[in-house]
Amino acid sequence: MGRRELIADAGIRLIACGGTHRLTHRHVDAEAGLAAGSTSYYARTRRDLIALVANRLSELSRVDAVRVRIPRRLDLDEAADLIEELMIRMAGRRDAQAARFALLFEVRNDEELRALLTANAPVRADFGQIASEFLSAVGAPDPGRAEELVALLDALLMYRAVEAAPLDIRAVVTAYLVGMTAQGVKAQDGRDPGGSAHSGARGA
Repeated sequence: MGRRELIADAGIRLIACGGTHRLTHRHVDAEAGLAAGSTSYYARTRRDLIALVANRLSELSRVDAVRVRIPRRLDLDEAADLIEELMIRMAGRRDAQAARFALLFEVRNDEELRALLTANAPVRADFGQIASEFLSAVGAPDPGRAEELVALLDALLMYRAVEAAPLDIRAVVTAYLVGMTAQGVKAQDGRDPGGSAHSGARGA
């Protein structure tokens, strides 16, 4: 592990255990076991330090993303099992998840830093691709709606990470996938989203 990763990991632990106000150069030096002033060499300002931590969080999430292997065809139970497995693995990185969600509130008015934790995070494209492959594998009519699944999983991950209440990830994901695949069945049956059949020219 390089010095940059060591510093970022120390920052993650500090935020997870004490909140974002603990993310200072002095505290990071102490947490990482480095000489005073070491962190400033890699991140001159606190904003630079936040960016360093944000990029490290994305790197850690990518470790989980690259392990996902999705078959070309899945039934709903199989898909829900795989997604639940991924969510549990990611939620297991408790410090990383706590730090990410804490930082999201800290930088909510800073578009550039917020993007590092959301739209512009390198891992975002990975999870978009994973979500698209899941939807395609279960026969959802529009895998292009993958961002909706990513948003759902992000919300479930936050709920699980903060242990807000007992949560059945599998049940929530299954309900979503059932709804998505049902849209495909309706389209094939020639029905509109409200469920009414197109009468066509059936005669009087």
